[in-house]
Amino acid sequence: MSEVLRFSQVDVFSSERHMGNPVAVVHGADALTTREMERFARWTNLSETTFLLKPTTSDADYRLRIFTPGGELPFAGHPTLGSCHAWLEAGGVPRVQDQIVQECGAGLVRISKNAQVLSFAAPGLLRTGPLESGLVAQLMTALGLPSEALIDHQWVDNGPGWCALLLDSAERVLEVTPDFAALGDAGVGLVGQYPDGCDADFEVRAFVPSLGVPEDPVTGSLNASIAQWLISSGRAPSHYIASQGGVLGRAGRIHISSTQDDVWVGGATETCIRGNVQF
Repeated sequence: MSEVLRFSQVDVFSSERHMGNPVAVVHGADALTTREMERFARWTNLSETTFLLKPTTSDADYRLRIFTPGGELPFAGHPTLGSCHAWLEAGGVPRVQDQIVQECGAGLVRISKNAQVLSFAAPGLLRTGPLESGLVAQLMTALGLPSEALIDHQWVDNGPGWCALLLDSAERVLEVTPDFAALGDAGVGLVGQYPDGCDADFEVRAFVPSLGVPEDPVTGSLNASIAQWLISSGRAPSHYIASQGGVLGRAGRIHISSTQDDVWVGGATETCIRGNVQF
């Protein structure tokens, strides 16, 4: 028997409609199998497709499963914000006003709502520390970068397996043309600083070819872990704006804010498609 479920497609991380990163959201998906979710995620061919489910713990407001065309993720940033937006728009009421708790593969993620802007508290890093020298050499070759372009490198894995390279400028980040096959299975994030006076402080790019996403337009999980690294090492202020997606014709803006206890990652969210989907 086929099932018809509510569907939303939400644009995340841009105040300009259709210029951020879209996420497909299926509501009330408890009866779907993992195979059905995987198949639908491949069909949408977006960087992520999510499924809203009933929580398994009283500490959460809802549960979320997140899929790329290539498989399931324990956590991802723009799907977290976009799915929360869709849940609220569909009438979801959080247990605590202006604070939503999402259950996902990475555990419980707190989301705040302030002046219509959603932000999530960056989850803890599963892996930190410098990248292995052989991996650095592989990535630099695959990215076509000279050794002098690299300022620092770090594992910044909060679920998707990110490793990050800090380059000598935002311009250098924008110039990179990757050899995706040579990147292998790595989830790679690039970050470079803009000069003073620009409308963003850092440029970020994300490459995940092994999951069917050669370049992600705007990436919440990567920006979250990069922020934790850069702020803790003194390379970034406690509040800054990152831009992402310009190479792909997008206008992503990620708002980073660090408090005593958390790094918060926020941005605009807007539903661009509403309807139903048949399974």
